[in-house]
Order: sequence, then structure tokens, then C-alpha cells
Amino acid sequence: MSLEQLYLALLAGGLVLLAGVVGTRVAHGAGLPSLLLFLALGVLLGESGIGIDFDDAGLARNLGTAALAVILVEGGLTTKWSDVRRVIAPAGALATLGIVVSLVVTAAGAHYLMGFDWQLALLLGAIVSSTDSAAVFSVLRVLPLPRRVAGLLEAESGFNDAPTVILVLLFSAVPLLFEPGHLLLSLIYQLGLGALIGVGVGWLGAVVLPRVALPASGLYPLAAFGLGFVAFAAAGAAQASGFLAAYLAGVVLANSGLPHRSATRSFAEGLGWLAQIGLFVLLGMLVSPARLPVEVVPALVVGLVLLLLARPLSVVLSLVWFRVPLREQVFLSWAGLRGAVPIVLATFPVVQGVPGSQRLLDIVFVLVMVFTVVQGPSLRPLARWMGLIPREATREIQVEAAPLDVLDAELLSMEVPPGSAMHGVEVRELRLPEPGVVTLIIRDGRTFVPAPDTAVDNGDELFIVTTVAQRQATENRLRAVSRRGRLAHWFGEFGEPA
Repeated sequence: MSLEQLYLALLAGGLVLLAGVVGTRVAHGAGLPSLLLFLALGVLLGESGIGIDFDDAGLARNLGTAALAVILVEGGLTTKWSDVRRVIAPAGALATLGIVVSLVVTAAGAHYLMGFDWQLALLLGAIVSSTDSAAVFSVLRVLPLPRRVAGLLEAESGFNDAPTVILVLLFSAVPLLFEPGHLLLSLIYQLGLGALIGVGVGWLGAVVLPRVALPASGLYPLAAFGLGFVAFAAAGAAQASGFLAAYLAGVVLANSGLPHRSATRSFAEGLGWLAQIGLFVLLGMLVSPARLPVEVVPALVVGLVLLLLARPLSVVLSLVWFRVPLREQVFLSWAGLRGAVPIVLATFPVVQGVPGSQRLLDIVFVLVMVFTVVQGPSLRPLARWMGLIPREATREIQVEAAPLDVLDAELLSMEVPPGSAMHGVEVRELRLPEPGVVTLIIRDGRTFVPAPDTAVDNGDELFIVTTVAQRQATENRLRAVSRRGRLAHWFGEFGEPA
């Protein structure tokens, strides 16, 4: 490649990246996972659009696997242990028993309703049986769901890639040799060793990193991600589950008191988005749109079996021993989003040369596109209808953090929503926990430093500096005043999250 070609390639890559970043805003406003726009962008760049000819399934599989490792490390580094520790057991059941139930039901539907032979039916069932971590993380983290529900979905999506990959590889063998005993032993070995390696590498990093004085704070996020990749590669080299190892290493590191935690989290989110954009665009280029129309009916039939029968049955059977309310089970059944993982997994049998596997890739692509459009925007209305999001949540203040690690402090921002009881309250009447202080107010596009007697108006954006230790108390006080005004505590309102 000449320098001129390199510049053109970098220019094209930069433009695609910027288009993906802008597209996330459009997808967020519509309640859709951003993968839809990225996949569409890949199709536009492919042979039926601009004309880039890309049909290397092996390269797509390898790059996709690496990108999924990045996404899982990011998922681990942004997961709060307090949110998932109480749902580890049900999440594990969904990621194992739930996968098996979903696989069997979906494969039976593909075989008896659409006439697939058993190998393709089992492959299709395995490929679409797991929820997608990228789709789940990007959609559910903007919904004010109860922590139990959100934590359960996030943990499931982090765990279930590992057994799914194992099953897809086993069913991709030519000829197919199905030995239940060997399958069970392989699952136990790969999942068990992968979990040990992930936790071990995460623990080692948690012990070493706080004791190493690196010359720049930006090196700590790189070190954390490097450890996640070490866990992924070490587990893969040992024929264990690298995906499970990567996710668990990230979880252990993120919840062990690492220095510069906020910077690490921000870096992980940025790198995760980069991996998602590159992965989805690549997969969009791999698919030929001319072949997709004939696979719409099979994709719809298999998708309906998965959505209306396989997923609900897997949730019910997996959670029968756990006291999960029916309304939460209904939401969990509908929120089983599919995304990049099934499309990447669909390249595995193509590389292995399984007869009919190219058609399988097209069906999975159509299924993901159609049912993401159906499920994504409906999650918020469904959660509100099931009573998982209270009506008050539409008026809840939104609090976000920016890192101020040097001062062990955080910058919180909130916008006063219409109808908030905070309207007319003076800054000093907020009585924020020490040392919290309102530093800036943006009103009608004008920024100013408030005085103690400055009254807050609807639509104001407030910036508050507080310490890490007092952040939760500050958020609670802001919620309380937003709900009941300056005398919120007199009315028994202490701002607990809805």
C-alpha cells in the first residue's frame, strides 16, 4: 500500500467513524440499538452500494471475535458488582439452561416449520439463542429499570456468549458428530477454566496496579484493557472460553478500587463504541443485499418462534427456582435483544464449510435487523406498562458524572424538568451535603455563576461539584427537592431512586 492509498483508507475510515458517531444520536432518540445504523452503513459501503467488495468470512470472523472481546471487556469494566451480585445465580441459569432450552425450541421450529436439516437447524438455534451484550448495554443502560432487572440482563448478556460459541463450534463440525457426554464435559471445562483465568487475571491486576506508580494517568485505562485482553487470549490458548474470561476480568478490575476509575470507565466506553462501529460496518459489508429478500420469510418464522416461544420458555424454566415476579419475567422475555454476536457466530460455519451455511448467515442478518426494529423501541413502553418504570420517572432528573480524579471529586449535571418542584427554590435552599456546591447554571443559552439567593427555573442546567463519598447523598437531595420542593424532608421525601 502506498502512502496515498494509506491516506485514502484513513480518510474513509475517519468518515465512517464520524458517521457512526452521529448515527448513535439518531438511534438513541428512536430507542434503537445503534447497530442498525452501523449495519446499514456497512451495506451502503458494500457491493450493492459504493461498491467495496468484501466477502472474506474468515477475516470477518477473526476481526469480529476480537471486537467482541473488546465489547465484553468494556462491559465488564462498566458493570457495578453491587448491581449484579444478587442476580449471579439466575443470570447463570439463563446463560446455560436458558441457552439450551432456546436452542432446542428454535431448532425444532426451523426443522419442522421450514424444513432445515438438523445440523443447520441446530446451528441456527445456537446462533440466535444468546442475547447480545452490545445491544443490551447500549439500550438498557438508558432505561430507568429496577437494578435487579437491568443487572440480570447485563449479567446474562455477559455470560451467555461463552456457551453459545462452544455450541456453535461443536455443531459446525463436518460431519456432525453429536455426543452428549463429550458436549457436557467440553462445556464444563471451557466455562470453568475460562472463569478461573478471568477472575485470576482480574485479581492480579487489582493487586498490582494500585501499587504501580505509572508516569501518566492515561496509562491506567490502557493497563486495565490490556489485562482484559490477556485474560481473553490466555483462556483461548488453553482451549477455554476467552469471552467469559474477558468479561470476568473486567468485572473484577472495575470493582476492586483501581486508581482513576472514572477515566478507565470513560476510556472503556469509547473503545467499546469504536469496536461496535467497526464490527457492525464490517458485518454489513459482508452481506449481499441481493440475497436477502428470499430469506425474509424464513427469518420471520424463526424469529417469531424465538421471540414468542423459545425465549419466554427459556426464561420461565431458568427462573423457576428464583423468586422473580411474573411481570419481570415478561420483560426479560421480550428484552432478549440480538445483535452483532449472532451475525459473527454465523460466520463460523461458513468458514468451516458447512453446506448451506451462507444461507444461514443471510437469515440471521435479516432476523437481527427486523426484530431489533420491533423490540428496541418497544422496551420503554413495555417496561412502563408492566410497572417497572414508574410514571414519575418521566420527570426524574438525569445525573451524569465527569471525572475529577485528581481532587477525588465528581462533576454532576442535571436539567430541571418541566413541572419540577425545584422551580423557584433558591440555591442556598437546596442544602446540598458538604462540600457540594452549585458552580454554574446554564439558562436560555447563558452561563453564569449563581449567588446563594439565585432562584432555580424550569429548564435550567445545574452543575454541581461534590466528592465521591458524598455523590449518592447529593443525588438523593437533588431528587428530593425536584419531587417535593425545599421542604422535601418534612414531607418524608429523601430522594431514593425510583
